[in-house]
Amino acid sequence: MSLHYLIRKPKIILDKNPLLLLLHGYGSNEEDLFSFASELPEEYFIVSAQAPYPLMYGSYAWYAINFDADENKFSDINQAKQSRDLIVNFIDELTAKYPIDSKKVTLIGFSQGAILSYAIALSYPEKISKVVAMSGYLNVEMAKENFEQNDFSSLTIFASHGTVDQVIPVDWARKIGPALERFGINFTYKEYPVGHGVAPQNFYDFRNWLEENK
Repeated sequence: MSLHYLIRKPKIILDKNPLLLLLHGYGSNEEDLFSFASELPEEYFIVSAQAPYPLMYGSYAWYAINFDADENKFSDINQAKQSRDLIVNFIDELTAKYPIDSKKVTLIGFSQGAILSYAIALSYPEKISKVVAMSGYLNVEMAKENFEQNDFSSLTIFASHGTVDQVIPVDWARKIGPALERFGINFTYKEYPVGHGVAPQNFYDFRNWLEENK
């Protein structure tokens, strides 16, 4: 397998089960979001992937975040695109290895994982049915060229953000809705009075959203 991962197999066995693929944030690891696994619906395969680029011990990134002389942050777009396609390949590997319904693949991303989830879903909407994107923003530079011509009719997105996020400003997240509307994508957007993290209410809301959007 091209990525290291943790897996929770479904407790309710179907002919083919849906997949929740968890993508952690910058400087974290595959154990972070996997802590949610026991609370998520029982019919899913839940896979938490480790990003490919090691930082300090036990922490990883999907792509580098660099700083220029004026301390402006910028993302390594080439690395982001490589991780985008690495994750898509990883999904193919998972569906080949486990009895996963390839038409029911959901990405759950936090921060950098959310930013990549948007890029993957916009680039390959035929492979992704749902996205839960928490504390991220939309960077269309990471999507494939001419992604606007894709068919997004089967894609639904749950986006959320903390109103006092000190890492990714909430103003960046508020631009997601108008962009998704322009692409004709069905979405839900919610805000919570927290910083750069997942509030308990945010977790309950996206879990309910998963149950309502089967």
